[in-house]
Amino acid sequence: MWARVLQGSARVIAGFESTKLARALKSISVPRVLGPAVLLASARPALGAGLPGSGAAAHAIRSWSTAAGASAAVTTFQEMGLAGWLLVDLAINWAGWGLSCLLKTDKLYDMFGTGSFLVLAAGSLALTPPQTARKVLVSALVGVWAVRLGSYLVARVHKIGHDSRFDDVKHRPGVFLFYWTMQAVWVWVTSLPVLMINTAAAGRPLRWYDAFGVVLWGLGLAVEAVADAQKSTWRQDPAHKGRFINTGLWSLCRHPNYLGEMALWWGVFFTCVGGFTQLQQAASVASPLFVFLVLRYMSGIPIQDRQAQQRWANDPQYAAYRAATPLLLPRPSRVLAALAGSGGSGGAPGSSSSCSSKDVAQ
Repeated sequence: MWARVLQGSARVIAGFESTKLARALKSISVPRVLGPAVLLASARPALGAGLPGSGAAAHAIRSWSTAAGASAAVTTFQEMGLAGWLLVDLAINWAGWGLSCLLKTDKLYDMFGTGSFLVLAAGSLALTPPQTARKVLVSALVGVWAVRLGSYLVARVHKIGHDSRFDDVKHRPGVFLFYWTMQAVWVWVTSLPVLMINTAAAGRPLRWYDAFGVVLWGLGLAVEAVADAQKSTWRQDPAHKGRFINTGLWSLCRHPNYLGEMALWWGVFFTCVGGFTQLQQAASVASPLFVFLVLRYMSGIPIQDRQAQQRWANDPQYAAYRAATPLLLPRPSRVLAALAGSGGSGGAPGSSSSCSSKDVAQ
């Protein structure tokens, strides 16, 4: 069912954006983009070197030509809407691929992935006035998450020295390019609600009920960050080498980091919904659905569960933990017990990342 909803959203977005892209491409014309330069060229003979003030006039025309050309380019880019930001997203990640191939490294992947989120959120906010409170808020939600996750992932890969996901592909440029392109798709689809809000010329002001989305985002971010920190601390203890984590949030469910990731993107979507003015914008529900589908059925939980079962197949403690601990949603009784200070200890496999480029590429 979720897959059909996601496919329907994709068709709506594609139809909506193809119309905008066609209009934008039609608007690109020689007079519009090159007009200032043509005017400057025709004006130069009249601005003879011997005329008083001719140098200042020529300089003024050159400045106006540059500004007018840049303005026309920005206007055309704005008219391209989501398609324009998809091109920016692809350009960033393909540049990261090229640099990674040149340097023969796999350490740039997560930095470019989370950095793409920052560029799309900040860029769409800056280039499409007016900058309303809702636009600033949802862009900030994405920015805080991207900085938090990006700094964590980048620090981790530099500490380890390599990214094991790419051991077999980083020296095969064609295959490596596929991973980078998939990362770009992940960034763009996940950013859809914010892009829909930021690229809209009109919107609605913030209301009290928008607090629901912000609170949900905050809870999700906190769960994800705490789960990552707990896993990192666990791994640093030599006594835990070869063991699955059995403390904190990981005693409540087997993948608390993924639970937090899913929750925070639903929070972003709900914060954006109140500002939608067109029915087509609701198709951006593809964002949290995509995050859920990727983590639950594709590259997140299935891979981590398979690795865990292979690693601890003969461990009776892990088998007992797996049978007693929910996959994603903690049992209310266990949450209440943990809050009361009497939470039990289990163990959870799982990774220390979220629905990031790391997961999408696996």
